[in-house]
Amino acid sequence: MTALSQEETTAADPRAVDPYLQLEGITVRFPGVLALDQVSLGVRRGEVHGLMGENGAGKSTLLKVLSGVNHPEAGVLSLNGVEQQFATTKAAIEAGVAIIYQELHLVPELTVAENLMLGALPNRFGVLDEKALIKRAIHELDRLGEKIDPSMQVKHLSIGQRQMIEIGKALMRDARVIAFDEPTSSLSSRETEQLFRIIRALKAEGRAIVYVTHRMDEVYELCDRVTVFRDGRRIETFGDVDGLDRDRLISCMVGRSISDVYGYRARDVGAVQLDVKGLMGPGLSEPASFAARAGEIVGFFGLVGAGRSELMKLIYGAVKPTAGEVTLKGKRVQFATPRDAVRAGVALCPEDRKQEGIVTIASVSDNLNISCRRHFSRFNVLNGRKEAQTAKEYIAKLAIKTRSGDTAIGTLSGGNQQKVILSRWLAEEIDVFLMDEPTRGIDVGARSEIYGLLYGLAEAGRTVIVVSSDLAEVIGVADRVLVMKEGRITGDLPKAQATPDALIKLALPR
Repeated sequence: MTALSQEETTAADPRAVDPYLQLEGITVRFPGVLALDQVSLGVRRGEVHGLMGENGAGKSTLLKVLSGVNHPEAGVLSLNGVEQQFATTKAAIEAGVAIIYQELHLVPELTVAENLMLGALPNRFGVLDEKALIKRAIHELDRLGEKIDPSMQVKHLSIGQRQMIEIGKALMRDARVIAFDEPTSSLSSRETEQLFRIIRALKAEGRAIVYVTHRMDEVYELCDRVTVFRDGRRIETFGDVDGLDRDRLISCMVGRSISDVYGYRARDVGAVQLDVKGLMGPGLSEPASFAARAGEIVGFFGLVGAGRSELMKLIYGAVKPTAGEVTLKGKRVQFATPRDAVRAGVALCPEDRKQEGIVTIASVSDNLNISCRRHFSRFNVLNGRKEAQTAKEYIAKLAIKTRSGDTAIGTLSGGNQQKVILSRWLAEEIDVFLMDEPTRGIDVGARSEIYGLLYGLAEAGRTVIVVSSDLAEVIGVADRVLVMKEGRITGDLPKAQATPDALIKLALPR
């Protein structure tokens, strides 16, 4: 990283200097939607400025204005006192603006090194200089603290590793303004610590940093100031983050008071509905056994790589187990495929919603009906009217924010996409819901709605398994918590004993 010149930075408190990035009266309008309404915001050198708000509040639209993707119909954007008009993303990059989006922009078939330097590959006489490429890639990976082979194709990396490559790609541009859009949503705790180290180093060099997140703990740990957006407008900017009351911050974001985000509701539980005995397969280091009852919400906590997702896929039939058995409602079952699991009454809402849970270019109706449509066809002819009715019913029942069932699901917020996935399984006769990171990338208001849906499923006698790397979430919603570490279950604690200290102790490697 290249430090800013003495004229560009200051050793004084960043709150004592003028903004390096200044937005005044920015307005962006889409057909039927006022995405940004007269938004004004300043970000200073050497400052991490947090942006918070529900999905659809305008945060991502603002980042797209910074990157030259969206062009405001009114307002002024200035860098270091000079007015800018970014006609293209290239113009924004050349002006010193880098955006790291939540949705990764990597080429899976290219190598790590090629992705890091995409658009600026070193060459000699018009021929790729592979030696220089590898050398610069190794330097960047070392700076990120990542032990990754620069010659490996990106498609073989984990989600967290891909996110770090995306961050590295942006940092290599040596930008003066760097915006992060939910950068930790797919990172492990170790990778998150590395990211925070990088951001603090950039801050010390005098960069102006915009940090979009739904996670309040990150705001308190990392940000100097935080601005809240709601319905396309800047609601308030808080200068003293350390002294900021969390309830006030939540109320500002959602426009209503939330005394308890999780809203835990106790309930009676019934007989054992899912019984897993000695299940073994890829991702597990020893056989896994546990039972879950009707009406019970069972949490699974652990660090990234602990084997939680792998266990869910073994139960669901997405991966073939090498040993053990699954009993559903007293009957032993063998799922050769996920289709078998669904027809038996077991459904999985996967961790990677975009890649494994939805078809982004398909409509809300198609995604919602993709499993149950077999009930709506005769002689291989689909009943489109019945599908439309089902979609309309669940859009209303779960308050899914979409213009219609014909809207492409990829245009919906993360919370509404998750509701569509839940609707898909509610339209089936599902007894056991396997929820893998159900609120990842979802804002606090939508989280409360998702939790309410989970409680409703449990109260209706369904069994709900919630896999989460969010410690507060798993403690907040679960009746009891199982902990996994290094491919094995290390503890099973009732709610009263599932304290942060107890769970962390069981989750940390030796």
